[in-house]
Amino acid sequence: MSVRVKQEGYGKGKALVIVIAVVLAAIIAAAAVLLSDSLGVDTNGESVRVEIVEGDGGSSIAQKLADQGIIKYPLLFRLQSKLSGYDGGFQPGAATIEDGMSYSEILSLMAEPNRETTKIVIPEGFEVRQIADRLAEAGLVSQDDFYAALNPADYSYRFLENLPERDMKLEGYLFPATYEIPAGMSAHDIVDLMLSAFDAQFTQEFYDRAASLGMTVDQAITMASIVERETDSETERAKVAGVFYNRRNAGMKFQSCATVQYVLGEHKPVLSIADTQIDSPYNTYLYPGFPIGPICNPGLECIKAALYPEVTDAYYFVLGSNGEHIFSNTYEEHVAAMNSTDMNISVDSSALENQDGMIGGAPAADANAAPAQ
Repeated sequence: MSVRVKQEGYGKGKALVIVIAVVLAAIIAAAAVLLSDSLGVDTNGESVRVEIVEGDGGSSIAQKLADQGIIKYPLLFRLQSKLSGYDGGFQPGAATIEDGMSYSEILSLMAEPNRETTKIVIPEGFEVRQIADRLAEAGLVSQDDFYAALNPADYSYRFLENLPERDMKLEGYLFPATYEIPAGMSAHDIVDLMLSAFDAQFTQEFYDRAASLGMTVDQAITMASIVERETDSETERAKVAGVFYNRRNAGMKFQSCATVQYVLGEHKPVLSIADTQIDSPYNTYLYPGFPIGPICNPGLECIKAALYPEVTDAYYFVLGSNGEHIFSNTYEEHVAAMNSTDMNISVDSSALENQDGMIGGAPAADANAAPAQ
């Protein structure tokens, strides 16, 4: 008796195994291709710089990397970013991708703060316009973007409350220091960085001291800014502040050449009487008391001088020929001091009739008749 063995089922099973094997091989091959890129990108041996801006997430970064030919599979990059917990943690700034870096290494790099920075030195006494110029020259932000970011309402700091209406409300509060600015940092964040530095320096003691002097914080910083621009001598700062407080308390005008320079937008070696007649709320030759706001961004030592002025009987000072100021208690002494140096304020005779308190052709209450500093 013969037995017939049916071959149909075996053939179908063999075919299924072959199909599965082919599919698995394809999956393995695809996985190998994907892994080859995710484990080491190919940038032809070159470094590639990628700019990450505020708000970039896994999707936008994956697309940037793909557009620049750094990664081949943005979907895989996005998936790895999400599964690894990088989404929402990317830091703005430039990132340099090296040949052979894995997706994991790229993600880690982009989550690292301060990857590439530019060192910017903001000297004591710089004005906002000078800061804008320096940042633009360094290629960090444009001047327009920087100016657009100078809105106090966009920042939450105690010292910015109730500032008077003026063009440069943040003048005085962009603290002078050396900053490491990450590439790609927004103008808003740069301004916030400088305001944060001011906040760290202006302690509660300073708030209390300003209040005890009967001044607002803005007035204290305004005084500090005038001191900053009137003298660069460490030993004179507190005394210069004391002179201006004496004049204020006596109802005299500050008559600070530095405030006129701020109005002019330039540092003229010698001011004319005509310059002192420019109508501006910053011009302390025309208007008594504090100008409407700071005229520069003062450093910590000048802030301290404004808050802790030297007690002095002097009401006048003039820059002497030796580069140091001569302080005088009376106007007569001040005239003698001015005559002892050849660095006096120039006189425009056509403007004399508009100058208050002229005595003998010179201002009767000229706190600094020397060339503006």
